[in-house]
Amino acid sequence: MDIRQLEYFLAIVDSGGFSRAATALYVSQPSLSQAVRALEHDLGSELFHRIGRRAVLTDAGRALIEPARAAVRSLETARASVDSVQELRTGRLDIASMPSQAVEPLTALVRDFSHLHPGVVVAVKAVFTSREVVDAVRTGAVELGLLACAGPLPEKEVSTLALGQQRFVLLVPPDDLLARRQSLECEELSGRRLIVGQPGTGMRAYVDSLHEQGVAFEVATEIEHRVALLPLVLAGVGLAVVTESWRNLAHRAGARVLDIEPATVLNVGLVSRRGPLTPAASAFLATARAEASSR
Repeated sequence: MDIRQLEYFLAIVDSGGFSRAATALYVSQPSLSQAVRALEHDLGSELFHRIGRRAVLTDAGRALIEPARAAVRSLETARASVDSVQELRTGRLDIASMPSQAVEPLTALVRDFSHLHPGVVVAVKAVFTSREVVDAVRTGAVELGLLACAGPLPEKEVSTLALGQQRFVLLVPPDDLLARRQSLECEELSGRRLIVGQPGTGMRAYVDSLHEQGVAFEVATEIEHRVALLPLVLAGVGLAVVTESWRNLAHRAGARVLDIEPATVLNVGLVSRRGPLTPAASAFLATARAEASSR
């Protein structure tokens, strides 16, 4: 067994098949298949069921995912530690982020980090719940994760750096009657059409809690692609409850932003796996600590 075989195995898992993995790795499919067969021979167990063009994980394959990610990540850490003598001139940092936190504070953090280390590529993976962020960090799929949650930040499975809080606000188009106001009571959302996120997200949990309290709004659109959120608001499809990380972007796009009273907040944090980190991840954490302490 060698690390290349594990990297090939994970590429098939992440890509969903041999053909797409071969394309992503810039290797021929026969070479990829041969490497996986060699890995299966070393382990004494099949890792995939080959069903036509599909590759379905066996129980053994599922059991291998987490240790394989840990092994690959450990090698990356070792390589990056050697590269650190080059003062982070090159490299890659993988981060998972929930959508609203990818607007802020991620934008400011990546800006400051990239100013100090322009040769390091920051790759951001989109996830939608705090649980998904923790799992991505814990299993080694990424090194760092940016999340927000209504309760305490997670600390059992990962290390956590608190970055502050974000309150919920309302986005409205400029021609709406509410656009003249600075704030509104949450009860005033009754009868309004809202654009909501998919179940499991912080945005959806908040509006669902309003509904449980008797705020009888209508769901205009349930959306997973947050990039369409502002265009939908500006097109008059509905109003959107988001975190205040959207405030500056919404203003620049022409939408109006109202505070929702009483204020309800999410706790925002940057999580990392326990144990040694690559120099790039350590440097990014240092950037985040400086940002948090300056507030």
